[in-house]
Amino acid sequence: MQFKTSINILLGLLVAVILFHIAVIAKAIPYKIAWGGRLENDQEMYVFEAISILINLFLGLVLLMKASYIKFRFKKKAIDVILWIFLALFVLNTVGNLFAKTNFEQSFAVLTFVFAVLILMILKPRQSWLH
Repeated sequence: MQFKTSINILLGLLVAVILFHIAVIAKAIPYKIAWGGRLENDQEMYVFEAISILINLFLGLVLLMKASYIKFRFKKKAIDVILWIFLALFVLNTVGNLFAKTNFEQSFAVLTFVFAVLILMILKPRQSWLH
């Protein structure tokens, strides 16, 4: 898969994830099935969902920079370091989702694994082991 294709897929998935979090905030999706079933009240939900949306927006911004879709850019090395951090977070999140209390949240292990693979493909686009 090509570099920009990986970024475009990841950007599309980020939009879907952000819409999911907005649906949780709007209570179209019950927060009891999100966050591993660990949220206790609306206040916790609003805090966790807001943080999640901000983190996902930040990742989207970094990806837009990496693909040169926007002119404002961090330094290339900073972008790569941020993406390596996100890769580590998605790997850890995949493991965490596997041990979530709800089947719904466990199913997100697939999504977080896909995020990790796509970020790795963005960081290492010429690696033959992914073909």
